[in-house]
Amino acid sequence: MRNKQSAICGIIFTSWATSFSFRRILSLFFLLFLSPFLRAQEGSGTSSAGSGPSADPLEAVRFNTIKYGTEAEIAALIQSLKTEDADYLDDELIALAGNTHNQKILGGAFAFFAEREKSGLEDRAIRAIEEWDSEESETVLIALDYLGRVKAEKAAPFIRDLLERGERRFMNAAFRALGQVSRYKGEDSDDAAEYLIDYYENRDPGDENRRDMITAMGATGSARAVPFLADIAIDTEERATLRMAALEAIARIADSSSGVSLQEGLDAVITCVSASDPNIRSTAVTALGPFSGSVVDEAILDAFRDSYYRTRIAAAQASRQRKLAAAVPYLKFRAERDDVPQVKDDAIRALGAIANSESITILEELFTERKNSDRVRIVAGGMIMQIEPEKFLDNFVKELDEAKQKNQTALYNGLLKVIGETKSANMETITRRLIQNSGVVERSYALDIAANNNLTGLAEEIKIVTGDKNESLARKARRTLEKLGIQ
Repeated sequence: MRNKQSAICGIIFTSWATSFSFRRILSLFFLLFLSPFLRAQEGSGTSSAGSGPSADPLEAVRFNTIKYGTEAEIAALIQSLKTEDADYLDDELIALAGNTHNQKILGGAFAFFAEREKSGLEDRAIRAIEEWDSEESETVLIALDYLGRVKAEKAAPFIRDLLERGERRFMNAAFRALGQVSRYKGEDSDDAAEYLIDYYENRDPGDENRRDMITAMGATGSARAVPFLADIAIDTEERATLRMAALEAIARIADSSSGVSLQEGLDAVITCVSASDPNIRSTAVTALGPFSGSVVDEAILDAFRDSYYRTRIAAAQASRQRKLAAAVPYLKFRAERDDVPQVKDDAIRALGAIANSESITILEELFTERKNSDRVRIVAGGMIMQIEPEKFLDNFVKELDEAKQKNQTALYNGLLKVIGETKSANMETITRRLIQNSGVVERSYALDIAANNNLTGLAEEIKIVTGDKNESLARKARRTLEKLGIQ
C-alpha cells in the first residue's frame, strides 16, 4: 500500500508540475495524504474556541487551509465564514494576518473583522498604516476602514501622522477613520474636530476629500464643529453634496450631545427644511430627528405633504427617531396610501417605534388585511413581533400557515424570517414544529429562533439536524449547539 501511494505521488508531481506552482503541488499532496491522517488525530490540538479540533472533516480542512492554503483558497474560506457567520477560526486568522503582507489575505481578514466590528487586528492594522510605503495601497485603505469600524482610539495619532504626509490616495479613508476613532472621547473628540476644521480651512485637501472631512467632523460627536458645519449648511453658494453632508453631521452630533445646546445647528437645519433643492430639503427633515420642540414637530408634520418622496421618507424617519405620537395619523395615511413602497415601509417602522395603543392597532390591521401587499404585511408583522410577541404570536403563526397553504412563497418566506428573528418567552412550540419540518428553510430559521431564545430544551431536535445531508444546515446546527453551550 505504501509503495502504491508513493507511485501515485510520483505521477501527480510529474504530470502537474508544468501547470501548477510548487505551493499548489504541496497543497494537493497535503489534502490527499496528510489531511486524513490529521483528522484521525482528533483531540490533539485546540481551536479558537478552546474545544479541540472539530470532528467535522470540513472544519479540519479549514484549519489546514489557513495554515497551508493559497491566497485564493484562504479568500474563499473567509467568504464561507462570512456567509455562515462563523467565528471559530478568528484566532487563527489573527495569527495569519500578523505574519503576512499578502494583500488578498489581509484584505479579506480586515474586511471580515470590520463587518462584525470585531477587535483583534488593531495592532496589525496600525502596522499597515505605519509601514504604508511598503504595504499595498489596498491593504492600508482597508486597515483604516477596520480601525474606524472598531473605534480603535489608540490609532488616532498614527492616522494623523499618515494625513500629515499628504498622501492623497489615503486621505478619504484616513479622515473617516479619524472621526470614528475619536467619537465619544471628550477632549480627544474636540481635538479631532478642531484638527479637521483647520485642515479643511487652511490646507488643500482637495474637493474630493471635503465631504469625507465633514462626515468625520460629525463622527467625532464634538459640539465644537457645529458652528462651522452650520455655515456650510446654509451657504446657498456651496455645493449641494457638502450642504447635505453638513446637515447629516449636525444631526449626528446632536444625537450624541445630550444636555448640550446646539441652537446654531438647529437653526441651520430649520432654514434648510424650506430649501429649493429637494435633496437638501429631505436631508434637513431627516436631520430634525435628534432635536425637540414645537417648531421641530411642526416642520416634521409639514414634510409629510411634500411632493418629493424622499422628504416624506425623511418625515417618517424623523418621526420614528422622535417617537412622535402626533405623527401617527400621517403615518397611517402614508402606510395605507402612498405610491412609493419605501415610504410605506418607513411609515410602518415609525408606527412600530412609537408603539402606543393607536399605532399598534394600525399595525395589526395592516398585517391582517390580506388585500395588502406582501411587503406591507411582512414589515407590519415584523414591527408587531418586536413590540408584543407574546400577545401576537398565535395570530402571526395563523397567517404564516395561511401563506404556506396558499403557496404565497414570498409572504411565507418573509414571515419565516420575521419569526426567526423574534425573541419571546413562548417560542419553543413553534420552534419545535419548524425544526421537525422537512424544509431546509424552515429548519434553518428554527435554529435561529433556538439560538436567539436560548432554547436548550430543543437540544435533541437540534442534534438530529447536525446529521442532515445538507452540510450547510448541519454545520449551522452544530454552531447552534455551541451557542447554547450544549456538547
